[in-house]
Amino acid sequence: MSEASRNQPRSLGALFSEVKALGALAEAAGRHIDLATQVRAVLGEPLGSHVSACNLRPDGTLIVTATNPERAARLRFEAETILGACRKRFPAASRVKVRVGTNQTAPTGTG
Repeated sequence: MSEASRNQPRSLGALFSEVKALGALAEAAGRHIDLATQVRAVLGEPLGSHVSACNLRPDGTLIVTATNPERAARLRFEAETILGACRKRFPAASRVKVRVGTNQTAPTGTG
């Protein structure tokens, strides 16, 4: 790549494809977003809006992060519902752990 073309503006997609580590990071972030969206959808309102993040660990543990302790307690009661819904798209999910996020709020405009 010439010096002139390196200084030209490029899309994030082009940059991610050039650097494998960034591409893998972008894919992982996309999976986290998809997982959280699916969990929010199965829970519906108002409980789903209190899910701030989700992560699926390699051991099959689905980590669901709630915005506050009260909602975390309620999410624990919904663990089987969450797990059943997530297994359709993420079959490695085997159990649910609910955590409380610190200084987190659920994203707005999720649908």
